[in-house]
Amino acid sequence: MKIVILDGYTLNPGDLSWEWLGEFGEVVNYDRTAIEDIPRRLEGADAVLTNKVPLSGGVLRQLPSLKYIGVTATGYNIVDVQAARARGIVVSNAPAYGTASVVQLTFGLLLELCLRVQLHSDSVHAGKWSRCPDFSYSEVPLVGLSGKTMGIIGYGDIGRKVGDVASAFGMRVLAVRRPSNAASVPRAGVELVSQDELLAASDVVSLHCPLTPETKGIINRITLERMNQSAFLINTSRGALVVEEDLAMALDAGWIAGAGLDVLSQEPPPVDNPLLKAKNCIITPHIAWATREARFRLMEISRMNLLAFVKGMPENVVNG
Repeated sequence: MKIVILDGYTLNPGDLSWEWLGEFGEVVNYDRTAIEDIPRRLEGADAVLTNKVPLSGGVLRQLPSLKYIGVTATGYNIVDVQAARARGIVVSNAPAYGTASVVQLTFGLLLELCLRVQLHSDSVHAGKWSRCPDFSYSEVPLVGLSGKTMGIIGYGDIGRKVGDVASAFGMRVLAVRRPSNAASVPRAGVELVSQDELLAASDVVSLHCPLTPETKGIINRITLERMNQSAFLINTSRGALVVEEDLAMALDAGWIAGAGLDVLSQEPPPVDNPLLKAKNCIITPHIAWATREARFRLMEISRMNLLAFVKGMPENVVNG
């Protein structure tokens, strides 16, 4: 079996190992792959692992030997799954590997908005505390979470864990769950409400829903107007859930107090993305999934997916 990794650096920048792939056959590992190089690099491959390199129907038609696509991520919209199914190619993904990591960054962004830890540390290192006539000072108003309301849009596995942590902070938790989870039972104390009710009542709105035609642009001028001026928006899900021009306008106009974003509609973002210059907007480079612990779990799930395929019992199949 010939196995090709199209963008190995994303999952493993050098602190993990691909050696396990050797048990399955010949391995060719590319750190990065340009779109125009995909057909050539996959020529003769039986299996491919990809994180963000897209595999379109047109590309798949050029790969008669390909039998397996392992997406080293949970989202698999980079693959034309219908074209893969038509050609008998199994496509597997890696669900739930990064839940704890995403929850951690969700609150990292929120706590930074509330306390501006880096701003205060920088001021101390610049000598302001040493010159201060008082034992303490703050650069900006500080926000406590206890007693505030957390609104979660997308009450799946990650949303539920975000609600658990919010409850531990003493927050009231509201949730809007996606239709696919309509039968799930909310945690004790979590209130299921409409989106409009959530936006109007929440001090923090955190997005944890997948990107679908129904959720694309779910945060826009209209929904931002329904939020409180003191509210924060957190997005660790998908960038296109937010209409970025509308959010930048809302931040600059003071419609909401701030935003913490780990994802943008185009990654890396163009230099003219309006959020890069918007007020009170913290942006991290899509790192919620990327702790070493989460990446290790992702690699282990990818290994088990490939092993199951080789044994004729594929797991986590998304195009079955």
